[in-house]
Order: sequence, then C-alpha cells, then structure tokens
Amino acid sequence: MKKKVIALKLKRIFKNHNLSNNHSKICADYLLKAELINAQSHGLVRLKMYCDRLKKGLISSKPKIKVKKISSSISHINADNSIGFVAADLGIKIAIQNAKKTGIGLVAIKKSGHYGLSSFYAEQAVKKNLLVFCFTNAPPALAPHGTKKALFGTNPICFGAPTGKAPFIFDSSASMINRGKIRRAEKLGLKIPYGVALNKKGKITTNAKEALLGTQLPIAGFKGSGLAWMVDILSGVLTGSSHGGKTKDPFDDFSGPQNVGHLFITINPKVFSGNSFLKEIKKNIKLVKKLPKAKGFSSIMYPGERKNKIYKKNINKDIFVSSKILKEINELDVVK
Repeated sequence: MKKKVIALKLKRIFKNHNLSNNHSKICADYLLKAELINAQSHGLVRLKMYCDRLKKGLISSKPKIKVKKISSSISHINADNSIGFVAADLGIKIAIQNAKKTGIGLVAIKKSGHYGLSSFYAEQAVKKNLLVFCFTNAPPALAPHGTKKALFGTNPICFGAPTGKAPFIFDSSASMINRGKIRRAEKLGLKIPYGVALNKKGKITTNAKEALLGTQLPIAGFKGSGLAWMVDILSGVLTGSSHGGKTKDPFDDFSGPQNVGHLFITINPKVFSGNSFLKEIKKNIKLVKKLPKAKGFSSIMYPGERKNKIYKKNINKDIFVSSKILKEINELDVVK
C-alpha cells in the first residue's frame, strides 16, 4: 500500500475521532514511522485501540494540556488524558528547548497514554546534538523477581546520543520482547518465541493469547525486574502518574484513562566536553567496530544503526498491510 495513501487515511481517521489537524498529523506520523522501521508491533496494529479509547472518551480528543515551568531547566506537564503521541511530542520539544538554553532539560509528564516507541522522541533530541534519556511506564506485564504475579510494565529504557552519522539510540523494554509483538502475534494468529513468556500456570508458552493472560519474562532475570522497577519509579512515582500495577491496559481495561507517566532528560554535551564530543564518540564507535568479529557476524553495528538503515531502505517503498489490519483501517476510515 502506498505510504502517502496510508498517511492520508490515518490523518483522516484521527480527525474523524475529533482530534485537531495538528494532533492528527502527529499521531499519523508516529504510527507510519513505526511501520517504516519494521516495528509493526507499534504501528498500524494499534490504530483500533487508540480509536476505541477515543470513542469511549478515555483519551481526550481536545485536551487542555498544562505546562508548569518549575525552572529554566525543569517543566511538569499535565497532559489531561491526551493521546500519548501528542503529550510526549510536546514534552520532548520542551526538554530540547530547556537543554539548549541551560545545558539540561528535565520534563515530567502525567495523565498521558501509550506514546509508541521511545526512540522517536530520543531521535528528535539527538538531531539537535543532545544526549537524551526517555522513560515511560506501562500496564502490568512482568512479575517482580521472586513473585508469580505480573505487576510492572515492560517499561522501556531509551538512551540517545549524536554521532555525526546515524544516531546512537538504544531503546529496549525490560522484558525479553515488547508486549506489542505479543499483541500483534495474537491478532494475526502467530506464535511467539520460546522462552519469553509464561502462561497462567507459570509454564513457558509460545501461544500469544496465553502469554497475555500470564506474565512476560524480564531480560537478565532479577536485573531486568530491577530495571522495570526503576522505570516504574521514574515515570510513575516521580511524575505523579499511576504506578505499582495501576496503569490501565489500553486494549483490555476501559474503566478509565491510563494515566501513564513519561520522563525526558536532555543533556547538551558541550557543558562538559565543549566541541569535542562528536570527535570522541566517533573514536569510541570506531574502536568497537574494529574489534575481532564473532562467528556469524559480518559487521559490528551500534544501537540505532540498523533501524536507520531499514528506514532509509523503506522510505520510498510501499508498506505491506495484512488483510486483517487493512480491514480495520478501512472500517475506521468511514467513521464520522
């Protein structure tokens, strides 16, 4: 399907759900970009979920977002249950402005929703030659180490840095795979990898539906559990958002708004290294790339490099859309 056609459909769908022209474009752009980097778990498969929540008033289509300026470096945003793309897009732009003025930007966001891929916000900061950390919490999916009940979200951790070429962006959930991949597998009738999730009885399953009803496994055992807990504190407790398993699942829980929290930290490297940062990070990357390659590896790539290549490869190509998701898009496209 032509990229331009999908973009127009997405924007029209969000406008039909009462979002402004600007907010509709922001949402359409983020969903489409997820497809272009082959992150389909965060792309078109989620469109119906956002629309369902908009129709039920659980996402505010006309949010009255309030920005509280605490200092020239720090801002606190009340997103008024806006769609996560809109709240986070505003938040990262303020964090960038603050870091450009003072050297550091710290922006906390409360009363938001699922905002897609953290890397999209990190990329905006990196393009302005800033270092960046992005945190967001999520609905219960991981059991804390030593327990058998899901409580923490898959809670991604994202870090970005400019390199002079493709941005260095490490974006990883605290789980073996992100929940979106399991959601997509369940919708399309696909199996999930072995060893990433347990069913209700605590046994490893490759059945996506069983995994959604059970619990996902964290990366590196108790370390992954600890990282998920850290993000729950940073993006939930600190920002004034839901935490400790209280974040509502956007697909299954329609009892109220999600109240997701986000935290953005932007740093101007010139504060410490003057104009030498890019020169030094290039040395750093070159050093790693020159190391002897392990069996099966033809090259060494830094985080973000592969996705950048995929994006450039796909930017002028048609996008494959499964028949089931295309049917959803077409049905939503006639909503008035």
